[in-house]
Amino acid sequence: MARKKKTEDAGEKKPQINNVMGLHAEVQEQLITDTLETNYMPYAMSVIVSRAIPEIDGFKPSHRKLLYTMYKMGLLAGDEMTKSANIVGQTMRLNPHGDAAIYETMVRLSKGNESLILPFVESKGSFGKVYSRDMAYAAARYTEAKLAPICAEIFRDIDRDTVDFTDNYDGSTKEPLLLPTAFPNVLVSANQGIAVGMASMICGFNLEEVCRTEIEYIKNPDCDLFETLKGPDFPTGGELIFNREVMENIYNTGRGSFKTRAVWKYVKEENIIEINEIPYTATVEAIIDKVAELVKQGKIKEISDMRDETDLNGLKLAIDLKRGVDPERVMQKLFRSTPLMDAFPCNFNILISGMPKVMGVREILDEWTAWRVESVRRRIFFELTKKKDRLHLLKGLKKILLDIDKAISIIRNTEAEAEVVPNLMIGFGIDETQAEYVAEIKLRNINREYILRQIDETERLEQDIKELEETVNSKSKIKKLIVGELEAIIKKYGQPRKTKIVYESELDDTEEEELEEDYPVTVFISRHGYLKKITPQSLRMSGEQKYKEDDGLLVSFEATNRTELMVFTDKCQVYKTKLSEFEDGKASALGTYLPSKLGMDDNENAIYTFAPGEYSDSVLFFYENGKAARVPLSSYVTKSNRRKLANAYSDKAPLKSILVFGKERDVAVFSTEGRAVVINSSQLSEKAARDSQGVNVMTLKGRYVLKEARFLEDSTIKNKSRYTARNIPAAGAILKPEDAGSEQMSML
Repeated sequence: MARKKKTEDAGEKKPQINNVMGLHAEVQEQLITDTLETNYMPYAMSVIVSRAIPEIDGFKPSHRKLLYTMYKMGLLAGDEMTKSANIVGQTMRLNPHGDAAIYETMVRLSKGNESLILPFVESKGSFGKVYSRDMAYAAARYTEAKLAPICAEIFRDIDRDTVDFTDNYDGSTKEPLLLPTAFPNVLVSANQGIAVGMASMICGFNLEEVCRTEIEYIKNPDCDLFETLKGPDFPTGGELIFNREVMENIYNTGRGSFKTRAVWKYVKEENIIEINEIPYTATVEAIIDKVAELVKQGKIKEISDMRDETDLNGLKLAIDLKRGVDPERVMQKLFRSTPLMDAFPCNFNILISGMPKVMGVREILDEWTAWRVESVRRRIFFELTKKKDRLHLLKGLKKILLDIDKAISIIRNTEAEAEVVPNLMIGFGIDETQAEYVAEIKLRNINREYILRQIDETERLEQDIKELEETVNSKSKIKKLIVGELEAIIKKYGQPRKTKIVYESELDDTEEEELEEDYPVTVFISRHGYLKKITPQSLRMSGEQKYKEDDGLLVSFEATNRTELMVFTDKCQVYKTKLSEFEDGKASALGTYLPSKLGMDDNENAIYTFAPGEYSDSVLFFYENGKAARVPLSSYVTKSNRRKLANAYSDKAPLKSILVFGKERDVAVFSTEGRAVVINSSQLSEKAARDSQGVNVMTLKGRYVLKEARFLEDSTIKNKSRYTARNIPAAGAILKPEDAGSEQMSML
C-alpha cells in the first residue's frame, strides 16, 4: 500500500534548535523584506539622519554636540584653554560614542589641523595636518582647546528661543537640534560623509564671498551668483582651475567636479622647484610616492630627487631637477600624472527637515534664508514677550504711584503673609503678577524717586514693543536685520581668499604628447609579444635582431616617439599605450614584454598591435564561424586616460584575423577546407557596437571553419573569375592604411 502524504491538518512540526543551556528555541520564518524593514532600515535612517549628512546649519550631530558642550563649559569667553581630554569627557553627556571618535571630530574642527577655511576651535599642541597622511595628532591629554571667536556668531541668541531643544540620549539634559548660525555656514565649512545608499561632499567657500552672496540673494533672488561667489576656497590654498560651464553646473545642481592644482615656484640658483600649496584632496606622502613611482618607471627623467621640507613655516616640497631641464615642462607632466592636480567631486546633499536633498547653491541659499528668517522671528518674538512682561509689571507699579501710603498700609495691616498679594490686587485693581512684583520691592525702594525712575522706562518699552510687533510680522524687515548682521560679520571676520582662481582658457594648452620628446623610431614586435623601440642611429649600428629560440618577428613599422599604440588581446580586450612609455632599446635586447608592461590579466596575450593615428580608419574582425564585423576605430576613442577597454570585439566565436584599413580594400578569406572568398570591405557596413557579432561572409560546411583573412593585392584579382587557396598570394600580417588597395570587389 502506498504511503499516505502528510496533510496540513496532520500538523507539520516546526524545526527547533537547542541552545547551550539545553533549552528549545523555535525557528520563525520571516520575509526578508520584513527583516530588512525591522532590522536594517532603522540603522540606515540613523546613519543618514544622525551621523553622516549635515543639516542647514552646516553641522553634523557630532560637530553640534561638541561645540555646544564647549559653549556650555564657558570656552567662548576669555583666553584660557582647557585640556582636550576634559572637553571630550564632557561631550560624552551628549554624544554616546567613544572618546577617540569625539576627539577626531575636535581635531578636524581645530585651527591646527587646517581642515576648514574657518576653524571653530582654537588649538594648542599638535593636531596633525589635513595635507599629511602620516603626521598624526597628539593624544587628547596633551593638547588644549577653546572655541574660536567666530563661534560667537554660531551661538548668537541661542538662549533666546531661536532654535528648538531636545533631550539628550538619557534625558538628563537638553541639547539644540540646530545651531542658530548667523551666516550660511553650510557653504563655508567643507563637509563630507558617507551614509547608507547616499553620500555628501560639500566644498568650502570663502566667508566674505558667501555672506556677500547671501546679501545679494536677499535683495534679488535672481542675482548672478558668480558676481560675488567666485568659486570654492580651501585652507590648503592651491589654484582653482575655473571652467564657467562646469561651475555653473555645480552651482545649479549641486553635483559635478572641478580641478585644483598646486602652487609652485622655480628657484634658479638651486635648480629646484618649491611647492608650497597643494590640492585639498591630496597629501604630501601620496604626491611623493607617485613621483617616485614615475621616476622609477622612467616616465619622468628630469627629476633627480624629491623631499619633504615642511616645517613650522608651513608646507614645502622640494624637487631637484637635472641640468638643462625646463621646469615648466616638468610641472606640466607632474600635473597630468600626480595628485599635484586633483579633482574635487561635489555632492551638495543636505538634510532639510530630516530629509536628505541634493541642492544647488541658489537653492541652499533659499533654504538657509527661510530658516534664518524663522530663527530671527523667534528671537524677536522672545524679546517682544520679555518687553511686554516688563511693561505689564511697570503698569502695575504705576498704579502704586497714585497712593504709596495706601500700599504700605495694606501690607502693614495684613496679618497673614499669604494675604498680602490678594489684598494688593483688591486695593489697586492689579493682577497677581503685578501684585507679586510690588510685594517683592524692598522697603528702601518704596519711594517716589525709585518708582518714577521705573515708570520712565514705560514709554521706551511701549515704543520698542511697537517696533518689534511691526518687525515680527514683516519678512522684509527681518531680512534687513539679517543683512545688517551679515555685513557686521564681513567687517569683523572677513579674510582674503586662499585658493587662487586660474581660468581654464588662460592655461597653457600644451598637450601631453607635446611634453614628450618626439623623434623617429622603428618598432619591432615579436610573435610572443615583445616590443622593441629602436632609434635610426641605433638601428644603423646594430646587427641582427635577437629573439627567443621559439620566437620571431611578427611585424615592424616606422613611427615616432609620440605614436599611440593599440594592443588587442585574446581576452576580448584592447590596451592603449604610447611608445614614449617604452625605453629606447637595441637589436641585441629581447625588448619589453607587452603583457607585463600593460598589466594584462593572467594568461592574456597580445594578438594584434597597430597605431590608430587619428581614429579615422576601420577595423575588420573575422571569426571562426565565418562571420566578419566592421567597426570604426572611433568606437575606441576615450575622453579620459583609460588604458584598458573591455568588450573590444565579440566573444561569441574565436577570433581568427584583425585587419585595419583606410580606403576600401579587397580581402581574401580562407577556410580550413582549402576554399577562399574575395570580398571588398565596402560590402560590410560599419557597426557602432565594438562587440558586434557581424555578418556571414563565408558559408562553411561540416567541420570546416574560417582559417584567416588577408588583404589582397590589386594585380592578383584583375580579370580573374575564380580563385582557390593555392593561387592567392599571401599578404603581410600588418599593412599600413596608406597601402590600401583597389576599391574593386570580387566575390566567390
